[in-house]
Amino acid sequence: MLIVLAFIILFHLTGAILLFVSTIHNAWWVVSKAGPDVVYSDLWLSCNATCYPVENSHTAAASYLQVIQAAMILGTILCCVSFFVFILQLFRLKQGERFIFTAVIQLLASLCVMVAASIYTAQKDSFHVASLREGTYGSSYILAWISFPMTLISGFMYLVLRKRK
Repeated sequence: MLIVLAFIILFHLTGAILLFVSTIHNAWWVVSKAGPDVVYSDLWLSCNATCYPVENSHTAAASYLQVIQAAMILGTILCCVSFFVFILQLFRLKQGERFIFTAVIQLLASLCVMVAASIYTAQKDSFHVASLREGTYGSSYILAWISFPMTLISGFMYLVLRKRK
């Protein structure tokens, strides 16, 4: 049982780290221009030699970007909260009870990440200026999609997990 518990904790922490990196790292959208110039754009900044706020991020047309920012932050916070709730329930629950509250929080985190990545996929052109539309998805975008099934599976593991001896 100790090995299963260690695996679940490691799996949860890996998902949380992926969420942190995908939310903070500046590589949701990558535009390779002629020469060595590469422009990285994420939820917060666009960077080539210098970084500046994402253009049009304050307009109504780019309200999608604000929803994505909020959903990724909420997903990351919920993932961390579910880990702390799991640790608390690990010592407080009686034997044989399930970690349902932890699972619900983790599944909500998974839902937030899915919503954010889906909206980014569908609406990326609405908040990128015309010069940045000819790019490709970056590593942070891919990490966000990888963290979605990890948090989802982690949530289901908590639903199935019972506290045993």
